[in-house]
Amino acid sequence: MAAGPLAGLRIGLVTASASRLGGGVFEAVAAQAAMIRSLGGEVVVAALRDEHSEADRARLGTAGTITCDVKGPRQVGFAPQLLPALLGADLDCLHLHGIWMYPSAAASAWARHTRRPYFVSPHGMLDPWITARGKWKKAIARLVYERTSWHRASALHALTAREGADIARESGRTDSLVVPNAGPAAAAATSAYPAPVVVYIGRIHAKKNLVALVEGWMASTRPAGARLLIAGWGDDAAVAELRAATTRGDGTAEFLGPVFGAAKEDLLARARFVILPSHSEGLPMAMLEAWARGIPTLMTGECNLPEGFAQGAAMDCGYDPATIATSLSSALALDGPAWSAMAASALGLARGSFSPAAVAARWGEIYARAVAAARFGGETA
Repeated sequence: MAAGPLAGLRIGLVTASASRLGGGVFEAVAAQAAMIRSLGGEVVVAALRDEHSEADRARLGTAGTITCDVKGPRQVGFAPQLLPALLGADLDCLHLHGIWMYPSAAASAWARHTRRPYFVSPHGMLDPWITARGKWKKAIARLVYERTSWHRASALHALTAREGADIARESGRTDSLVVPNAGPAAAAATSAYPAPVVVYIGRIHAKKNLVALVEGWMASTRPAGARLLIAGWGDDAAVAELRAATTRGDGTAEFLGPVFGAAKEDLLARARFVILPSHSEGLPMAMLEAWARGIPTLMTGECNLPEGFAQGAAMDCGYDPATIATSLSSALALDGPAWSAMAASALGLARGSFSPAAVAARWGEIYARAVAAARFGGETA
């Protein structure tokens, strides 16, 4: 039997998409699954089936996987087999990642039926930028299942103190657990000074502010050979808008489409900076992945990583093209020693509170205490 604080426990992770379509939430689920296994637990991941579910299953390692067909609109995600599958999985604990879709209702119903520990991670989906969009759909979701889910949860999980405030405003609960996402294991430090390449990797979506990024890039002062490389996926309209923005420029900004696996690693290996000029985030894995590789970042305050600014691993790029241009110009003007100091700070953060070991220890304690409390009585978190 596996050793560790979660030995003998079956922990379920339920989410809308266990594939690349889930973006950063899927990356967080994959990392959580690996972390639970490292602590001796057994993992079951349940999600709505999509066109990439099978291709991306390997990202979840040895986790048991359940994918259920959606009936009706995808944005609702009604999957009638999801609740029976969760009830049949013999879970000691269930952790919901992401909200506003049917998996919230199924997970909440599982908690009602089993009276076992249930955690909810909104992953930034209660941010005001998000809640201001699709208001009537979210109002229906709140009324039909979300508020019940939030109040039924053993605890809601915030990635940052700022997200904890968003959760309190929406749910009325002020007892959120604040635990950051874990980044990848930190790489060895390098003295190499990369070519002037700035990289974005992630979802192509309005909140990511990528058209403003391209416009800012075109207005920036750049050294010879500088490139902006944007990689990601999104709906057809968002991708078309981004492509149109890049074609209006001088050819130094390029949209690459989706990159995964070795192609993603190769792209990051080229980066002098990774950029995220986002209007709304929970805690972006792209920034943590960059820091773990010793890559400084350009980001907004909405990325909820003030440690990056405080420790000198990141620069604030702002939201509008003019401020993005100024930030890019300043970043690309840094000489090798100044860039290396930022890179060292990035690695320092990756080895500290965002390290897999630090975050795993916290979750091991949370899950184990919650299961013990459910079995024997006591505090849950």
